[in-house]
Amino acid sequence: MIGLPDDLDGLGQAALVRAGEVTPAELLEDAIERVETRNPAVNAVIGTMYDEARRAVGEPIPDGPFTGVPFLLKDGGGVGYAGVPMTSASRFLQDYVPARDGELTRRYKAAGLIPFGKTNLPEFGLQPTTEPELFGPTRNPWNLGLSAGGSSGGAAAAVATRMVPMANASDSGGSIRIPASNCGVFGMKPTRLRISSARRHTGLSSRMAVLSEHAVTLSVRDCATLLDATAGPLPGDPFVAPRPERPYAEEVGRDPGRLRIVYSTASPLGIPLHPDCVAAVEDAARLCEELGHHVELREPDIDGTALVGPFSTVSAGGLAWDIARLERLTGRTAIAELFEPATWAMIEQGRSSGVTILQYLDALAELQTLSQRLADFQRPYDVWLTPTAGSVAPPLGSFASDASDPLRGQRAAGLFLPFTTLINVTGQPAMSVPLYWTADGIPVGTHFVGPYGDEGLLYRLAAQLEAARPWAGRRPDTARTPDHHAAKETQQ
Repeated sequence: MIGLPDDLDGLGQAALVRAGEVTPAELLEDAIERVETRNPAVNAVIGTMYDEARRAVGEPIPDGPFTGVPFLLKDGGGVGYAGVPMTSASRFLQDYVPARDGELTRRYKAAGLIPFGKTNLPEFGLQPTTEPELFGPTRNPWNLGLSAGGSSGGAAAAVATRMVPMANASDSGGSIRIPASNCGVFGMKPTRLRISSARRHTGLSSRMAVLSEHAVTLSVRDCATLLDATAGPLPGDPFVAPRPERPYAEEVGRDPGRLRIVYSTASPLGIPLHPDCVAAVEDAARLCEELGHHVELREPDIDGTALVGPFSTVSAGGLAWDIARLERLTGRTAIAELFEPATWAMIEQGRSSGVTILQYLDALAELQTLSQRLADFQRPYDVWLTPTAGSVAPPLGSFASDASDPLRGQRAAGLFLPFTTLINVTGQPAMSVPLYWTADGIPVGTHFVGPYGDEGLLYRLAAQLEAARPWAGRRPDTARTPDHHAAKETQQ
């Protein structure tokens, strides 16, 4: 290894390349060595693209903000890479190889990034934990017996163990923010369709445009700069996010002013939250107050259980539609043996003639009504602060299902996600910020929700929080000494 500091972010690596202190090839070989030595403990990277990456650094690299910086792609979503398998962690897609790059992959390359591997995810990204049958579980870098979160659990674990300073991620119910919380890294879900999801080459729909593509990162400035490089619509997009006032990178370090922050410590689902999640929010509220913001406690008058039925209807219908498109794309017939029991149950639910078009449209209308009620609650405030999840990182297996009860994991997941899924429905930007660790040393993210279309406000606040309580120096053992991994795992 070339001795890079573990807390060096992507912009820091790119600055070394521009200064001629390291070459892209050296950065790549360093990242490959980190994956080879650190990944066996956590199983974050499930596919390598070393040959493709070595060819890329041997050719002229686009001049962008991250020229020469190694990067990891999620093995699903809108980041197909020409000639490289893309499975979405499903046996159904084991043989699927995109013929061309996805639009977001092209944007990453134009920013100078060097993709060199694929990260783990639950089958089709459907769970808030990363434990697919196809690749096995991604383990939490802070405690190998716990979940890294999902669906971008592989990405978050890779960043937490400092294999890379940032990695591609996507979020349709908390899939950026939950892993960021569990693994102690920064995760921003942008405004709905801030990054175009049109022309996706895996057939995966954005399901009512609840899905947002972006990344998990070590630093706030990397997150902001990467969004500058990848944001923007394509012709035919069903939604276009409001144009930002200025580049997001310029928001980092800019005075956020005195923000009106409302925080909540009760679940809209009416179930108790884990005490450490409540403590994390109260701690973040005190920090914001110390930084000069107006902070007050208030709970929204929203019945979160009203989200469960409509969201399940829309998600199941969207998944069934995705699978039908993939059948046409791949020429392969979808049968139960090619899917995990929970996934197949959702597909059958979506295909069911028991859900009429009118019921589907009713579900969309109910979700819109819920969005309007939340907008009324947030109108007097700039930011809503909540727990990211309903509990700290749970043990592996907490969302397991089997053929006898294939939807057990889906029910458990709903209780784990009292806040994040709601914000996918509203389309607002939201971020999980690693400000709190439990007495046992497990990170617990805090969830900040901003106004629709205003990631800039969140980046100003995030940078202020990062300066007040830096987190890059906090690393799990899995980012330090690989020799300790086996012994620690045996103890779990």
